[in-house]
Amino acid sequence: METPGSLQASEAEGFRMIDVGDKAVTVRTAWAEGRLNVSPEVMEKLAHKTLPKGDALTLAEVAGIMAAKNTAQLIPLCHPLALDSVKVRCSLDRDHGSVFVTAEARATAKTGVEMEALVAVQAALLTVYDLCKGTDPALTMGDIKLVRKEGGKQGVWIHPSRTAQESMTSSAKAVVPLSGHTAAVLTISDRCWTGEAQDSSGQLLKEHLEKAGAQVLRHAIVPDEVDAIRQQVSLWAENDHVDVIVCTGGTGLSPRDRTPEALHSIWDKDIPGFGELLRSSGAQHTPYSYLSRSGAGILGRSLVILLPGSSKAVTQGFDAVLPLLKHAFHTLRGGNHT
Repeated sequence: METPGSLQASEAEGFRMIDVGDKAVTVRTAWAEGRLNVSPEVMEKLAHKTLPKGDALTLAEVAGIMAAKNTAQLIPLCHPLALDSVKVRCSLDRDHGSVFVTAEARATAKTGVEMEALVAVQAALLTVYDLCKGTDPALTMGDIKLVRKEGGKQGVWIHPSRTAQESMTSSAKAVVPLSGHTAAVLTISDRCWTGEAQDSSGQLLKEHLEKAGAQVLRHAIVPDEVDAIRQQVSLWAENDHVDVIVCTGGTGLSPRDRTPEALHSIWDKDIPGFGELLRSSGAQHTPYSYLSRSGAGILGRSLVILLPGSSKAVTQGFDAVLPLLKHAFHTLRGGNHT
């Protein structure tokens, strides 16, 4: 058992485990990559699976997943994480004479998963090294880097050597739940309407939708007036047949907060679960979330979602409902509930 004296000594020597107790639980994702440079002889044996120890690439992918799950056992100050998923892919890059490894790690947690992604890449590379060294020990491993990470207060971080598109690995490109769907964003705010305040939450919501793969067709601002809100949403639903209309603002308790009143009376179906999810997930960050009247409903073929007006609440709310949207569209178009 560690004594108080030894604890003080370790902190005095300059290392300590960071306390993440007060951090918010969010979806955290990280992508990493690396290479193992090999000789032409090894490349051919990898391609034809004729190495003495068998199929190196498949085994390396398994090894990467196992290593990511045990990162906290390998790196002293890493927090143990319950990973939601780990994806490792090993491929042959003949143009560069190397084995190229990518890894994606994801967790719903208070801290990031970049170490898990990096450990997965290195374990996969070392496994390929181990299976190839009997054929040619002159192997070089390198170019290992964190390419991209998402989640937490910092949002999206991309390695300086990459553009946003380049940073999306093959695994990341597949994670576009709103691909093929259209969207519209409506900011409901008297101050934004008059130009007294900037529409930061609406712009942020547009970016979140596009990042999730949606094509944002419309973006408008209206004042906190029932008729203005109702007319704009009805226009997009009936004329543009937008798949999802996301409104930000007007869901609180002040006299001018009228968004729910404007829309509850015109949509075809109420979806109580969205409001329940938004309030319960928001309560992980602030108890005032329970004062919000956020929610969702169906108008024609459009899914209408009501989010609060702050940028922070928009991000937290969008992250909470995003996993539901693909299946929501499926059932809304007549699909089954499986």
